[in-house]
Amino acid sequence: MDRLPEAPAMLEPNVEPLRATKRRPADIHPTALVAPLAVIEAGAVIGPWCQIGPDVVIERGARLHAHVVVDGHTRIGAEAELYPFCTVGLAPQDLKYRGQPTSCEIGPRTQIREHCTIHRGTVTGVGVTRVGADCLVMAVAHVAHDCQIGNNVIIANNVVMGGHVQIADQAVIGGVAALHQYVRIGRGAIIGGATGVGGDVIPFGAVIGNRGRLVGLNVVGLKRRGTPSDVVRKLRAVYLSLFRDEGIFAARLAETRRRYGEDALVREIMEFIDAPSHRGLIRATLRWEGDD
Repeated sequence: MDRLPEAPAMLEPNVEPLRATKRRPADIHPTALVAPLAVIEAGAVIGPWCQIGPDVVIERGARLHAHVVVDGHTRIGAEAELYPFCTVGLAPQDLKYRGQPTSCEIGPRTQIREHCTIHRGTVTGVGVTRVGADCLVMAVAHVAHDCQIGNNVIIANNVVMGGHVQIADQAVIGGVAALHQYVRIGRGAIIGGATGVGGDVIPFGAVIGNRGRLVGLNVVGLKRRGTPSDVVRKLRAVYLSLFRDEGIFAARLAETRRRYGEDALVREIMEFIDAPSHRGLIRATLRWEGDD
C-alpha cells in the first residue's frame, strides 16, 4: 500500500514568523540590537546603536533616533519620537523591586528628548508607568515608577519626580521643578521653574517658589485653550473664595461649592479637592500674583 503523504509540519507555538513579517517594512539600522521577540510595526524607524528588549512593542511610525534603550514590558505608541540617549522601561529605582514583569507605556506622538529616563512600574504601585499622547518630555527629565501622566503635558528640562506622581492633561511643569512622590497635579495647572512641589495642585492652579506655594491660576493656559473670559473670572472668584478669604477651609469649601458648584470647571476643582490624597493640598500664598 502506498504511504499517505505526511502532514505538513505544524509551527511551534510562537509567532516569530508573524513578527518577522511585521518587521520587514520597518527601517532598522544594522547596528541596532533588537531582541528576536520584540514587535516592530510597519513604518517604525530604529536608528543606529539602539537597544530593544524582547518584551517591547514599537508601534507604527514611531522613531528612535540613535542610542535609545527600551526594555521591559514596554509599548511605544504610534509616531512617538525618542531622541538619543533616553531610556524607557528600565527597572525602577526602588529597593523593593525584584524583577517583576511590570510595564511602561508611551502614548502616540509623544516626544521624549535626550537623556530622559522613564522607569517601569512596581507591584507595590499600579504596576505601570504611563505617559499619554502628544506630550513633550524635554531633555534630562526623570519620570519615576508608577507615574501617570496625561495627554498634552509639557515637562521641561531637568524636571524630576518621585514615584506615583499623577499629572493630568494639559499641565505644564517648568524646568528643574521637583515633584514629591504621590503628588497630584490637576488639569491645566502650571508649575514654575526650580519649584519644589510637596502637595497636590488644583486644576488650573499656578505654583511657584523654592518650596512651591499656590499663587493663583494658570490664566495664560486657560486663555490659550479658548476658555471664555467670564469663565476665567468665575475661576478667579473661586480661587479667592477658597484660598484668600478668612475662616476655616472646610467652611470656605462648602460656601464656594454652594455659590459656584454648577459650573463644570468649578466642579472639576471640587472633585480634585474631594479625591483621596497622600500629600494634601499644596499651601497657598496670601499674595495675589502671576494671574494678570
